[in-house]
Amino acid sequence: MSNPAVDIASTIQSASIKHNPDPAYDLNPSTAASTKRPVSPTTSIASSENSIPSSAIKPVPRRTNLPPLPDLRFEQSYLASLQGVDTWYGIAWITGRDQVLLPLVQGTLWTLALSGWRHWNRGASFSGQNLGGKVRRWWWGVNNWSIPEHEVKG
Repeated sequence: MSNPAVDIASTIQSASIKHNPDPAYDLNPSTAASTKRPVSPTTSIASSENSIPSSAIKPVPRRTNLPPLPDLRFEQSYLASLQGVDTWYGIAWITGRDQVLLPLVQGTLWTLALSGWRHWNRGASFSGQNLGGKVRRWWWGVNNWSIPEHEVKG
């Protein structure tokens, strides 16, 4: 006899997984941001001394100067990239690229950028005469911290 809690969890988990997703329908489900509707008041206000002017009710329409936010969910982009693949090694390449290669490259570049920043920042901590160096020295003086001596490299 099986454990009923395990059976219930297995049933719920297997019911929520779509085993055969269709790229035509399952790539990007619509959201509230998929359609744009302009704002307009639906009721009219009679003009009187106690009423609010319509210029205060009707908002100024916004300029559309930014593109819509992309859908960055992994499953959606993964299914889109698998849409035209017919062979198993094509699927293996896309999966390895998306799961192993790209995160490895991203992590390596991020680590190199942070290491370079730390190396540059170590030498520029107290030697700078710009506003940042002056503020840093003032803050260390306010807190009665000892300011490290600058090593002259020749």
